[in-house]
Amino acid sequence: MSYLYLKLLIAAVAAVLCIAAGSWKTACIILLLCTGGMVLCDIIAAYSYKKRISILILYLTKLQDAVILPDFDECRGDDLGILQSEIYKLVTLLKEQSDREGQQKRYLADMLSDISHQIKTPLTGITIMTDLLKNPDLPAEKRMEFVERIDSQTGKITWLIHNLLTLSQLEADVLKLKPEMVAAETVLTHAAAPLELLAEVRNVTLALECDAQICMYCDVSWTAEALSNIIKNCIEHTAEGGCVRTSVWQNNFSVNIRIEDNGCGIAKEDLPHIFERFYKGKHSAKDSIGIGLAMAKQVIMRQNGTIEAESVEGEGSRFLVKMYMK
Repeated sequence: MSYLYLKLLIAAVAAVLCIAAGSWKTACIILLLCTGGMVLCDIIAAYSYKKRISILILYLTKLQDAVILPDFDECRGDDLGILQSEIYKLVTLLKEQSDREGQQKRYLADMLSDISHQIKTPLTGITIMTDLLKNPDLPAEKRMEFVERIDSQTGKITWLIHNLLTLSQLEADVLKLKPEMVAAETVLTHAAAPLELLAEVRNVTLALECDAQICMYCDVSWTAEALSNIIKNCIEHTAEGGCVRTSVWQNNFSVNIRIEDNGCGIAKEDLPHIFERFYKGKHSAKDSIGIGLAMAKQVIMRQNGTIEAESVEGEGSRFLVKMYMK
């Protein structure tokens, strides 16, 4: 109860007692006591107001050393309470912004560290082979071998930087996707085309089952690249003579894309982590970086899609992508 209401209550009680008093002397005493009570209320109110101002000033002073989140339960409903509440809200907002900026700085530092670590190995190989190429007595066969290896390592660095930058842009919500209605078969064809040579070299069959009438709402280029990373992962984990099969079907809610292989499968302990950036399971290829599946998941999630994986070690893996209707 505010001090104003208390003063009104005192005045009302005094009025009732004055009316009920038997003499004017008694009434005067009642009025005197009433006045004293009101003056006391004013003194207490002034003291309380000054104390609350001091607490607020002290709080603002402490903010210079560290951001201290306030207790909103202490705020009252008067003007000073509203001011206190607004200051506390502003402090909370600034604290959240500061935390986000701190997370972004840590993310940037981690990303730069990851890029540096991942690029260092192929760059070291390129440097060594470049020095060897300076030898005028190097046989032509070796020279050609080193040139091809340098070209391979350069391609690896290019692919790595491209995927790292894409992944960082997706995680920072900077990369803007441009979804449109497109035939699912078109997206899958774009996804598989760059991998036909790899599949041929490894003697792995690529099979696609998709009704030409099925359409999906997505960014064609980035979705194709995401699916390509999944298919590539399946090819790399499938033995010679194996098969990677992609099938597409549609229901009332989503377009479903299943990519499966009959390769070595994923270890049970690795399965929960395969979409994490730079994670490499025990069956990962020797030159695997561990960002292809992470990038694929980010692209799919940014388009209101989901991706799941299931596998039995030694029997193959299955990835299920769901792209929900617009």
